Amino acid sequence: MENQAKTGAQIFGAYLCDDETTQNLVPVINERDWDTSQIKMGGIESAIRTLASLGSPQYLLVDLSNSVDPEDDINALAEVCEPGTMVITIGTVNDVNFYRNMIACGVQDYLVKPVDTEQLREAFINAEHTLRAPVDTVVHEEESFKDKLVSVISIRGGAGGSLIATNLAWILANDRKQNTALLDLDMHFGVGALTFDLEPGRGLTDALENPNRVDGLFIERAMIKESDNLSILGSEAPLNDPSYTDPAALSHLLAEMRSNFKYVILDLPKNTVADYPMLISESDEVILVSDLSLAATRDMVRMISYCTSVSPQVNIKIVLNKVNGPTLCEVSKKDFEATIERSCDWEIPLDQKLMVQVAKSGKVLAQSAKHSKISKVINNICDSIVNDKSAKQPGLLEKLGLVKQK
Repeated sequence: MENQAKTGAQIFGAYLCDDETTQNLVPVINERDWDTSQIKMGGIESAIRTLASLGSPQYLLVDLSNSVDPEDDINALAEVCEPGTMVITIGTVNDVNFYRNMIACGVQDYLVKPVDTEQLREAFINAEHTLRAPVDTVVHEEESFKDKLVSVISIRGGAGGSLIATNLAWILANDRKQNTALLDLDMHFGVGALTFDLEPGRGLTDALENPNRVDGLFIERAMIKESDNLSILGSEAPLNDPSYTDPAALSHLLAEMRSNFKYVILDLPKNTVADYPMLISESDEVILVSDLSLAATRDMVRMISYCTSVSPQVNIKIVLNKVNGPTLCEVSKKDFEATIERSCDWEIPLDQKLMVQVAKSGKVLAQSAKHSKISKVINNICDSIVNDKSAKQPGLLEKLGLVKQK
């Protein structure tokens, strides 16, 4: 649906929760000769109720301060807004991950209260520029079909790397409908197939022992099909089998998998990383998964240094797992980030009861507990990997007609 021109009271609307923000907003509204009577109290809940029966404005300012679940409320707001609405949000949460989630939902901007007149003025100016800018709806073929190899590494045993890898693969394949492979490189103790309640077989062992046989047909026969879009390659090799693998064989296997799948997720044991640095250099993205233990803090510093020295251009992301578990957090998040000299990209809360239930279900967490907090975080990680609107549910800008789905 094309953007529609709006006039009069339809140009602007605000739903706020406090008088201070209202006072700071009035000068900005007067500068534009907009109707100050369109400033209402009640926050986003009031906006949803009101706009469900009235036409939405061109520029909409909503306060999230009283919202219990801002993401759900933003999605609900999108359902009642007309095409062409630019949404600016304000709230009390001062957290970079929250800001990223808001932007990922499609809002124009998120400002942390208290907000002054200059901040509000700049937010509306930026919204005007965005509205007037042409929207690029062309998907370049080389970008749309580019394969991507993502390595997931647990910094310490039990940190949760396999949890992230298996769920990312499942979401990409089943929710995003992308042709995806999960490669579990722990040939002796891997849990990739086990997580899906499948037998791993000897596919990975055979592929590495006979690299000259590895082609598209071999991969198709060696891999286990979890669904139409998800294939798993792993092994459960006897413990007395040698663990050494020819790097050339491993490189050839990765090349064949990249040519047969759009996304290849590597569940990569940390010891294997040290033996085969080419796994890092051939990865498009490396996701390092850690808990808040003292040993993990030390090893995260070493792993980041190692990855950047092997492949300076590789995109490194950090996931903190089992956060808010008082018996497990030997180091505070603040001290952890200070030590590694960078911020973490995502945090996964500790929910031991949920993980036990998932293990008994024989399904991955993203399938059996789709609406859990942990699943939401992993979906956010998946969004960052895909970076392609055709594989995501439409965000707010798409629902409002400002960005066309690809």
